[in-house]
Amino acid sequence: MNIEIKEQNGSYVGNLYGWIDTAEASQFLEDLKPLMANANKSIELNCQKLEYICSLGLRGMLALNKECAAKGGSLVVTHVEGEVLKIFTLTGFFRLFDVR
Repeated sequence: MNIEIKEQNGSYVGNLYGWIDTAEASQFLEDLKPLMANANKSIELNCQKLEYICSLGLRGMLALNKECAAKGGSLVVTHVEGEVLKIFTLTGFFRLFDVR
């Protein structure tokens, strides 16, 4: 699992790569901290190259979504495809996020 964070015109893009499984989830939560600190901005999580996400990874995304809502920012999750699409569908996360 890897996350690459870029600032673009006052908003942030987090590009997610690989697998976020139970072994990687704690690192993922740690890697989300810069986005949590900027939750008052517009944030995009690009899942185009994300192959899998476990429930702990989903919980991290949910925590970021709540932080954005509390601080007046926004979170958009983009390019949800393949196995991640199945997981979002089965868990109902499409109703919790702005997914594009």
